[in-house]
Amino acid sequence: MSEQLIIHGGKTLHGSIEASGAKNAALPLLAAAILTSEELLFHRIPHLKDVSTMLSLLVHQGADVSINEGNQVTVCTASLTKSEASYELVKTMRASSLVLGPLLTRFGHAYVSLPGGCAIGARPIDLHLKALEKMGATIHMEHGYVKAIAENGLHGAHIHFDHVTVTGTENIMMAAVLAKGETILENSAREPEVVNLAETLIMMGAKIEGAGTDRICIQGVETLHGGDVHIIADRIETATYLAAGLITGGDVTVTDTDPHMLEAFLARVEEAGAMVKTGQDWIRCASDKPLQAMSIHTTPHPGFPTDLQAQFMALMCCAQGSSVITENIFENRFMHVQELLRMGAHIELDGHSAIVHGGKPLSGAPVMATDLRASACLILAALAAQGTTHISRIYHLDRGYERIEEKLMSLGASIQRISQSSSTGEEY
Repeated sequence: MSEQLIIHGGKTLHGSIEASGAKNAALPLLAAAILTSEELLFHRIPHLKDVSTMLSLLVHQGADVSINEGNQVTVCTASLTKSEASYELVKTMRASSLVLGPLLTRFGHAYVSLPGGCAIGARPIDLHLKALEKMGATIHMEHGYVKAIAENGLHGAHIHFDHVTVTGTENIMMAAVLAKGETILENSAREPEVVNLAETLIMMGAKIEGAGTDRICIQGVETLHGGDVHIIADRIETATYLAAGLITGGDVTVTDTDPHMLEAFLARVEEAGAMVKTGQDWIRCASDKPLQAMSIHTTPHPGFPTDLQAQFMALMCCAQGSSVITENIFENRFMHVQELLRMGAHIELDGHSAIVHGGKPLSGAPVMATDLRASACLILAALAAQGTTHISRIYHLDRGYERIEEKLMSLGASIQRISQSSSTGEEY
């Protein structure tokens, strides 16, 4: 049964919440469990749909998975028997391609469905496949699946990505740690989640240098071992809750997070007039007056994240003046614009840019979420809007935000999740 959120706007948010573990770090880290027959204990696993899907995939392949208290999960792939990731298991998750490299380097073959997930444009895995071919794999596409074979195992190679790819960097880095010889990745992604993966692989016995730069060197080793895996804070979730405070004229602190991961976002909101304070593991943002319009363009890390473009657009709808938001990563990532227009926003689209004329009050309306970050954008707009907003198709949210209603309500938001066929619902 489908669900929707009902949000009564106009509440100023105040308070402090803890950041969850990062979904975009947890998924490649779970895939890395395929690389060792020893047990891994994951700390700070977020309870999210995509994470559940990845765990189900590992179980289907023969792994032993135990869900412990305190957001801990134990994974052991010693008894892994299958090198297949079926469409039925991964059709809702873009990150399914992350098991391709680990399965291929461990078994010498892999049969992985092309990924599904948010409809925000093509995210092809051709860069992954080209890199694996350079490492000695034979690749065929058949019936929506990638069939990869490396009869003599993978070997090191010098790989230059045509454009920055986070999952491509992660996938090939995992493939290379057990390959023969040296692999060099040029134009590699620099995201904190890539660094988290590299540090974990090093803890497991891998030899990796350069993670966090655009050149990563990997020396293949014979085996990897188990250990404790610590997942970094979710920087996108962190910024979303800080934005929720700002868009309502409030004062929100997010703890157990890392300010260094959000320097581009924090710099822009501070330039827009927000008060920003940071500590070693916390960020506080506050504003008692409307922000000033600020233009941004999305680029790979350490630039402004594409995963915060939609949330920043909601902020700019309530800012004074006009801003230009340019999306350089994904081609269909302005689908939330039509829904914001229904709420009274004044936005013009011009190719890869959106011109946002802020300062006009938003009003509650029935709207529909089109992808994960668009869902968060609409929640932010609804929190600031006059009246009540109904957001449908919220299943996207559960892929990327842990206990979002509970966290927002702890800050003072009025928000309910209900079944669409029902006229009432329990307040979370």
